Amino acid sequence: MYMFCDLGDVRVHYEVRGEGTPIILIHGFSLDYRLMEGCMEPVFAGKSGYQRIYLDLPGMGKTKGEHWINGTDDMLEVVTRFIDEVIPGQSFLIAGESYGGYLARGVVSKMAGRVEGLLTICSPIYAEHAKRELPEHTVIKTDKRLIASLTEEEAAEFTSLAVVQDEYVLNRTREEIIPGAMLADPEFLEKIKQNYSFSFSIDLAKPFEKPVLFFAGRQDAVVGYKDHWKVMGQFPRASFAVLDRAGHNLQIEQPAVFNALVADWLDRTEETISLKKEPIK
Repeated sequence: MYMFCDLGDVRVHYEVRGEGTPIILIHGFSLDYRLMEGCMEPVFAGKSGYQRIYLDLPGMGKTKGEHWINGTDDMLEVVTRFIDEVIPGQSFLIAGESYGGYLARGVVSKMAGRVEGLLTICSPIYAEHAKRELPEHTVIKTDKRLIASLTEEEAAEFTSLAVVQDEYVLNRTREEIIPGAMLADPEFLEKIKQNYSFSFSIDLAKPFEKPVLFFAGRQDAVVGYKDHWKVMGQFPRASFAVLDRAGHNLQIEQPAVFNALVADWLDRTEETISLKKEPIK
């Protein structure tokens, strides 16, 4: 279902799939909702009872980057206001990829009482690149004939990020990543980059005791994986999956493991929500 949420000073494009427990899904920087839809909908193909809400962040997809939005603090304000508008007063799950996962942790810091579970995919613990502990870019698998068939520009973009460089990963990149990137507003996003970090700490004052799943690629040279250990104490119900043969597009390069672990996270959240609803005997 294609629609806009009018917040007065910004109109947020979003798409809804299914009915049930709401799950807010936030894509990465410069992309659009198709990134999250592409990796999450296969998981929900075998699961009912979830309302998946995919939004486009300002300056990305079909959501215009408004003049008053100057950085990640303002992006978070848009996301929290969007949540309050589309599912007022309801509890929800939240998931995000890369920058979207960073925003999702911001949502937890602001709305922990309503969040029933958190999932992040290849998301930075530190917004500042200088603080990240990163591995070198490594290629695990490549199809030289395929790479040679691409234009010079597409080959350079694909090989600069992909750890698995085969036809499957290329096709999903073309379907789920490139279309969103083509819609991005580069001038607006350059402004956001200047204030990419939150101006406040999103470290939690008390542990978030709901099911969490952190995905990280062992070969992810964009955000790395080691920094996650520094926040694990805030999430006593967290699974931390560091996948080999996976870079910054882990959800595409390791789909079977991704699907299985997301399904497990959903099962854990269902169990926790059910236990909370059971009457005290």
